[in-house]
Amino acid sequence: MRTDDLVQALVADRATAPPLGTQFAWALAAGLVLSAAGFLLVLGPRPDIGGAVGTIRFDIKIVQVLLLAVTAFTLVLQIGRPTAVHRGRVAALAIAPVLLLLAVGAELMVVPADRWPVRLVGTNSRVCLTAIPLMALPLLAAFLIVLRRGAPASGAVAGAVAGLAASAAAAVLYATHCPDDSPLFVAVWYPIAIGGVTLAGALLGRFLLRW
Repeated sequence: MRTDDLVQALVADRATAPPLGTQFAWALAAGLVLSAAGFLLVLGPRPDIGGAVGTIRFDIKIVQVLLLAVTAFTLVLQIGRPTAVHRGRVAALAIAPVLLLLAVGAELMVVPADRWPVRLVGTNSRVCLTAIPLMALPLLAAFLIVLRRGAPASGAVAGAVAGLAASAAAAVLYATHCPDDSPLFVAVWYPIAIGGVTLAGALLGRFLLRW
């Protein structure tokens, strides 16, 4: 069977199923409910969140992870189909990292050099590396279930994008708890946690999302 015929057969088999966009919306909602429930039970927002909101470092931190979550999720919506991925959506993933790099540059200019290690290490790195992956698990599972009903061109790539979207969404929740608002902290520990889930998604996708 030719590749085009196979693709058409897969599309036909799924013709009666809800659109992938609808399925992903439900997956996102279900995953967020589970992740948020775990977050509220174990961590919860930081005690001083009322005072933190409106401060430049806290607000930029939230914007960065929220942008990453949104841009990654829009890519997940498309990558479940056996079509070419829109380059604009891939390029949009760079918005959050670029914003973070600008924030790091500003931090290095306004904070004395002898304070850089303190800001970078922070006080909550272990919690960050644990909480984000754990809260991402329900979302990653939900995304992979929907992707299995689609026809991604590459299971590993689709799984990686699902892991990125799931961990970025989890990072949004965690950021409301984390007392470390310095861009130096965010630039080191958040990417490690998010990168671990992204790698796990790629490995799972390689085996679970095969045609």
